[in-house]
Amino acid sequence: MTTQAYRASILHFPKQSHSPKEDYVYFEDGLLVTRNEKIEFIGDYKTHINQCLEATFMDYSGKLLLPGFIDSHLHFPQTEMLASFGEQLLDWLTDYTFPVERKFADYEYASYIANIFIKQLYRHGTTTGMVYSSVHKAAADALFQEAACHNMLLIAGKVCMDRHCPDWLQDTPQSAQQDSAALIEKWHNNGRLKYAITPRFAPTSSVEQLHALGELAQQYPDVFIQTHLSENLKEIAWVKELFPERKNYLDVYDHFGLLRKGAVFGHGIHLEQAEWQRLQESQASIAFCPSSNLFLGSGLFDLVKAEQQNVPVMLATDVGGGTSFSMLKTMGEAYKICQLKGNQMDPMHGLYLMTQGAAVGLGLENDIGNLNPGTDADFVILDPEFDELSVLRFENQRTPQDIIFALSMLADDRAIMATYVAGKAVYQADKQVLKGAH
Repeated sequence: MTTQAYRASILHFPKQSHSPKEDYVYFEDGLLVTRNEKIEFIGDYKTHINQCLEATFMDYSGKLLLPGFIDSHLHFPQTEMLASFGEQLLDWLTDYTFPVERKFADYEYASYIANIFIKQLYRHGTTTGMVYSSVHKAAADALFQEAACHNMLLIAGKVCMDRHCPDWLQDTPQSAQQDSAALIEKWHNNGRLKYAITPRFAPTSSVEQLHALGELAQQYPDVFIQTHLSENLKEIAWVKELFPERKNYLDVYDHFGLLRKGAVFGHGIHLEQAEWQRLQESQASIAFCPSSNLFLGSGLFDLVKAEQQNVPVMLATDVGGGTSFSMLKTMGEAYKICQLKGNQMDPMHGLYLMTQGAAVGLGLENDIGNLNPGTDADFVILDPEFDELSVLRFENQRTPQDIIFALSMLADDRAIMATYVAGKAVYQADKQVLKGAH
């Protein structure tokens, strides 16, 4: 048995919370013990030092240990087009996204980008992603294979779209269903991997394809579902033209059986009250993507409204519409959006939405999102004083809330000292090495 002990300041949310500002646990001088890929113990270092006598010991005193970050919506084929200039959503897809995704028909190319993509996640402290692949079955295979090399909990799916995109990126209702089913059989619950049925968004799937994917969802009730919802006003108007018989945008997915717990809808910026109600009833979740919403000029998500409606929300980078792999930076952008909406997002609230809150929304809180004994040993070590400016910033104040908030504004990948997945270091800043990469 492999037992490892880590000394650091430790912060997490041990349970679901409607008040993360109060419901966190913090050990200024803490101890985390892992054994065989799981967390075995968490507590105060000085009173439990006997817990680590037989363990390999890592001293991160003065550093901050957090649960690994969960990024609930991002696009692996868009890694190389990050920070492409201009456009709003629909033009951006046509001018940038579709041409880049064409390359992913080649398994070797998809594998090359998957390796870079996973490295970037780890470098920024992200240990779980809910990821859109391309329309190509081979690209999804490449992504899952890369994640499997590190025993990563990854949720991903082959994008399905059979209309309103270039013919060289289209599948069919039949191939979308068959390829997705084959990927589910191969990868879902294979180790820590999970599958998500992935229509890109309603406009790019025909009625026949949405029906086929709904059949698939019924056949595999424990599989996740991911797609886009109400990101852009022109997009919403387009959906109303394409599906005039449906009550609203969400009702398109609902009608075809694609609305349930474990369904995660990217954006949800411009929702009607009836849509909020159905999201709450179905226990589906929204991925709040502040960076891409600002970058593409899509609008300002109403976090307060979502929580008043009791709809689970989780943070997401939405790379490549989003402009960084950093969940810390993404949290900073979420704070700014809340400010523009006339609200304040407490730093602990922001951290919750990318750890335990995301895990609860996904139904995975027994596996990830916290540091409770028995959960998978996915965690990240941060150095709050990662440069001259941050050293100056923390000279006079170092409460947990202050550290998290300042990092959300100042931090980048330099603040990430190490990232651990299933108890193994997959990124260490001083070594610049990704363990297990090809």
